[in-house]
Amino acid sequence: MTARRSRRSFLAHSGALIVAFAIPAPLGRRRRVRRFAPRPADQLDSWLVIGRDESITVHCGKVELGTGVSTALRQIVAEELDLPVSRIEWVQGDSALTVDQGPTVGSRTIASAGPQLRAAAAEARLALLELAASRLNVPVHRLTTRDGVVTAGDDTAKRITFGQLIGDGRFDRKISGRARPKPGASYTVVGKSVPRVDIPGKVTGRHQYVHDVRLPNMVHGRVVRPAAIGAEPLAVNEGAARKLPGVIAVVRRGSFVGVVAEREEQAVRAARALDIRWSESAPLPDETRIYEAIRQWPSSPTNLAGSAAAPEIDPSFRVVRATYHWPFQLHASMGPSCGLADVRDGEATIWSATQGAHRLVEPIAALIGLAPERVRVIWVEGSGCYGHNGADDAAADAALLSTAVRRPVRVQWMRHDEHGWEPQGSAMVRELEGLLAAGGTISSWTSSLWSATHGSRPGGPNARTLLAGALAEGPQAASSQSFRGAERDLRPIYRLGAERTVAHHLTGFPSRTSSLRGLGSPANAFANESFMDELAAAARSDPVEFRLRHLDDPRARAVIEAAARLSGWSARPSPRAGRRGSMMTGRGIGFVRYDRAQAYVAAVAEVEVARETGRVHVRRVSVAHDCGLVVNPDGVRNQIEGNVVQAISRTLKERVRFDRRKVTSLDWSSYPILTFSELPDAIAIELIDRPDQPSMGAGEPAMSPIPGAIGNALFDATGARVREVPFTPDRIRAALAGLP
Repeated sequence: MTARRSRRSFLAHSGALIVAFAIPAPLGRRRRVRRFAPRPADQLDSWLVIGRDESITVHCGKVELGTGVSTALRQIVAEELDLPVSRIEWVQGDSALTVDQGPTVGSRTIASAGPQLRAAAAEARLALLELAASRLNVPVHRLTTRDGVVTAGDDTAKRITFGQLIGDGRFDRKISGRARPKPGASYTVVGKSVPRVDIPGKVTGRHQYVHDVRLPNMVHGRVVRPAAIGAEPLAVNEGAARKLPGVIAVVRRGSFVGVVAEREEQAVRAARALDIRWSESAPLPDETRIYEAIRQWPSSPTNLAGSAAAPEIDPSFRVVRATYHWPFQLHASMGPSCGLADVRDGEATIWSATQGAHRLVEPIAALIGLAPERVRVIWVEGSGCYGHNGADDAAADAALLSTAVRRPVRVQWMRHDEHGWEPQGSAMVRELEGLLAAGGTISSWTSSLWSATHGSRPGGPNARTLLAGALAEGPQAASSQSFRGAERDLRPIYRLGAERTVAHHLTGFPSRTSSLRGLGSPANAFANESFMDELAAAARSDPVEFRLRHLDDPRARAVIEAAARLSGWSARPSPRAGRRGSMMTGRGIGFVRYDRAQAYVAAVAEVEVARETGRVHVRRVSVAHDCGLVVNPDGVRNQIEGNVVQAISRTLKERVRFDRRKVTSLDWSSYPILTFSELPDAIAIELIDRPDQPSMGAGEPAMSPIPGAIGNALFDATGARVREVPFTPDRIRAALAGLP
C-alpha cells in the first residue's frame, strides 16, 4: 500500500481506519522490514497532498489533545488556500508521515506550528497559481483561487481545479519563502469561531480513542508494579497465574513483571495471581514534613537574577517575608492510559496518545533493541492529557510485552496504575522577601525556589526515561536528569527594583516528576501574585492599582484593567472591612505574562467562605486574555474555561498522598477533583484580539493567575493569608481559628 493511499485512508472515516492502513501481515508470512524515515521539513510534499478527487490532506506533527488546535491549524491552512475548513483532511502525529514539529507542549502549538503551516499553504497556493498560469496561459497576477478552483479573473471559462493541476502528483519543490502569506486585514477564516471538527464524533460516540483500537490477532497485557518505589522482585511464583485460562506468557526483565493473555479480563486475573516477594524500600520523605524535606534535599542552585549576596536593608524600608508551598499533583486523566504495540520481524509499530510521536521513537527503539528507523509511532487521541501523563509509559509496556510474545499487545492501565505511577507535577517551595520604600513602591525583590524537575519526558536513545525502561534497566542516574520547567514564571514581569532570584533544583529526588499543565508556572504565579497582594496590603494600596504601579508593559496593564472592569472591581485595600457572619465574601486578582514571552492573562476571583466548615466556593471568575491574533475565538474561550475549572480544582482540592514507600492516593476518594456542583456560577471572559501581533497559545496561560487570585480573594474575605495549596476546609478552619 503506498504512502499516499495510506495518508488518504487515515482520515477517510475519522478514526475508524486509523488501524486499517497499518494492519500487520498475517502470522506466518514474513513482512518486508521497512525504514520509517522522517519527513524533511523544507519539502512542500511533506506538508500537503492534493488528490485527483480534489481532496486536500495536511500532515501535521502537532496533535489534538482536546484543545482544539487541529481546528485552528486547519483555519490557518484554509485561509491561505482559499478553502472552507471542511475541505481539509488531517493527518497528525505519525512519525512516518508527518514532519517532526516537536512535541505538542507548552501552549506553543499555534505560535510555532501555525507559521510553519501558513508558510507551507502559501507556498502551495503559489505553486498552484504558477501551474495554472502555464495551463491557462494567463499571468499569475490575474489568477484567483476559491474553493479549490483557479480562475482567470472575470473569465470564468478559464478555470481549473487543484486536483486537475496536481492531483495525485508531487509538488517537488522546497518551501522557498517567496510566497507571502495573506495580510491579516484580508482574513475571512482566521479570527472566526469555526466549530471544532473533532466534537461531533466525540458527542455521538463515533470518535475513535486509543482505547478503542483493535488489531488482528491482538492479545492483552498487564504489568505488576513494585510494592514500593525502587523495590525489586526477589522471587516470582508464576504457577497460579500460568494455570489460568488464556494466559500466554509471564514476562520478566529486571523489575518489570508483566503478563500476556488472550483476553483483557484474563490478563487482569493473571496479574493478580502472580505471587511476588519484593525487596524492602522506603525512599520517600515523611509526607507530614515534605516541604522541610524539599528545602533540605541535595540541590543544584542556579542564580537567575541579581547578586547571590543578600541586599542591604535600608532601615526606613518595610520588610515583607513569606513562604509558599505547592503540593505534588496528578494529571488524573478521567480514562487511564492505554497503548498498543506490534513488534515483529525486526520492526515495530506503536499506537499511543503521546504528545510527541517523533520523540517517542528513540526511547522505544532503545527499550526493545531496534534501530530507530525500524520504529513507527502513530498518535491516537487519549482521554485527556494536560502534560506528561502515562500515555508514553503504557505504550512502552505494550512494546516490551509484544517483543516477548511476537504478537500485537494492548495494555490498558487501571486507575491504580495511573494515579500511582504516572509522572507527577513537582511539589515546590518559594521563599520571598520584598522591601517597600516610602510611597509604597517595591525597592527590592528576593526570591528562592526549591523544586524537582518538570521536564523528564522520554526522548533520545534512553529507555530509562520510560517507566518500563526504568523498571527493566534501573532508574536513570540523577546526574543525567534535566531540570526544566521549574523556573517558568519564577520571575514576574513587574518592575521590582533590585531583584535577586535563585532556583534550587533537587537532585535525585525519588518521586517521578515531569510536566503537568503549566509546569512550574501555576505554583510560581501563586507565590508571586500572593506576595504582590501581601505587599499591596502592607502599603495599604488597592491590589489592582498596586500592580499597575509596577508595570510598564502596556499589554500587561490592558489585561489587568480589563479584568477589573469585567468584574466590577471596587478599588480599596484588602482585606475587606466588616468581615462578619457565617458566610464571608471577597475578591482577588492574579496576573501573569505566561513564560515571560507568551500570552497575557489577568483574572479576578470572587469567593465565599463558610466560617464554620471552612468550605471555599469560587462564585465567579473574570478573565481578560491577550494571546495576540486570535485564530478561533470560541476555541480560545473553551481553553480559558477549561483552565479556570482545572485551576480551581488544583487550588482547592488536589494533592498527592503518599507514605514512605509509594503513592497512596490511588482513587478518586483519596485524590478528589472539583465536582459539577462546585463549579463557578459564572466565568466571564474578555478576549483582547490583536490582529497585528503573532498568535500565542491559549492551552495553558489562563491556569496560572487563578490560584493567586483565589488566595487573594480568600484573604480579602477573611483576613487570613493561606500560603499552602490546596485550600482544604481543614486548612481554612485552622487559618480562621488563628485570627484575632
